Amino acid sequence: MDDVCIVGIYSTPVGRFFGKSPKELVREAYLGALQDARLDGSAIGHIWFSNMMLDFWGQPNVKGQVCLMPLVEEGLLPVGVATTNVEAACASASLAVNGACKDILSGQCELSLAIGMEKMYDPNRRAEFFVRLEKGTDFLDPQPWVDMYQKMAASCGGHFQQAPDRSLAMDIYALWAKAHMARYGTTERQIAQAAAKNHTNSVGNPRAQYRFPMDADAVLADRMVVEPLTRAMCAPIGDAAAAALLCSRDFLRSLPEPVRSRAVRVRGHAVAAGRMETSWDEEHAAGRAARRAYEMAGLGPQDLDVVELHDATSFAEIHTLEDLGLCPRGQGGPFTASGATARGGELPVNPSGGLVSRGHPIGATGLIMLNELCFQLRGEAGEIQVPNARVGLAENGGGLIGNDFAACAVTILEAVN
Repeated sequence: MDDVCIVGIYSTPVGRFFGKSPKELVREAYLGALQDARLDGSAIGHIWFSNMMLDFWGQPNVKGQVCLMPLVEEGLLPVGVATTNVEAACASASLAVNGACKDILSGQCELSLAIGMEKMYDPNRRAEFFVRLEKGTDFLDPQPWVDMYQKMAASCGGHFQQAPDRSLAMDIYALWAKAHMARYGTTERQIAQAAAKNHTNSVGNPRAQYRFPMDADAVLADRMVVEPLTRAMCAPIGDAAAAALLCSRDFLRSLPEPVRSRAVRVRGHAVAAGRMETSWDEEHAAGRAARRAYEMAGLGPQDLDVVELHDATSFAEIHTLEDLGLCPRGQGGPFTASGATARGGELPVNPSGGLVSRGHPIGATGLIMLNELCFQLRGEAGEIQVPNARVGLAENGGGLIGNDFAACAVTILEAVN
């Protein structure tokens, strides 16, 4: 897949920006990506816009068209460029990247824009937000998964129960954590070690929502959200936007050398779906997508220098390490506890701080992950730089169908120079 390159990329910081509108966030991300690529936008042939929850702010339809129109009116975006809206819950931005890759590979255009935005913070409507957030699963026919989760909880000596002060996803991740702990002996401390690593990593990341260090004891002592997950193990609510300009190799060759030298090659990219009754012994959506991306790239886990993965909770990091083939099934906890995933370890994972600390603005998250990897592969990550990083992988899961993601994307990037 060497014919697709990221020529420009940008992410706003993640935070609770109640005073910033969705259009302002989109504007910053778009102009930031153009500046990074040293382009004016006139060659953009298609736009893929990712978002999950603009209906919360009164815009359920034509989201991208509405958010981008001010840029068209100001002459910053060409008139008439088609915009396709993408929604795949937390994987929305990665599905936008998927569309942009297909634009380039199919020859539909030479330069395609993937842009994602989410506004999640409203201090006056917190309960309403959680109700909308939980819709990333099957609400047309919910009883089968409710019954399945209750049966799983009973087998672990507990029960499955939702609450209005947290998202449904936290209840599901907590249940998965308990099942993994019962099956493999994973411990709460190992999950806390993953969280502490990421909180400490984010201190040097100017784009991160949280920038304070934590150790495992502090993580374990934090407020319980749903056992065994404390607040420090769960991704926060935040606002951000991110954008990437993807181009063909021919288009890249037409650009000045300083731009070409900072481009990042897409070596592999795959999207996969999950299924309801997936067990720990079966391949999950993340594993399916990773296998295809590795095959496309002609690479394997042993070739990776840095990973950004979807730790919506810190337990998710534990089992995703296993899904991606970075360690054997059941060994994600010991692998983390060994220090292998630390920034100076065998394979640094989430040096940005991950979702639990850098932040998780849903519709932008997949693009934010790629932005972090591009900094690493260009050697521009500053305090959080992984030495000699040449190949990076991003995994981004969205929606929950039973015991798996509804959609999961894995992208493998490589430095051009």
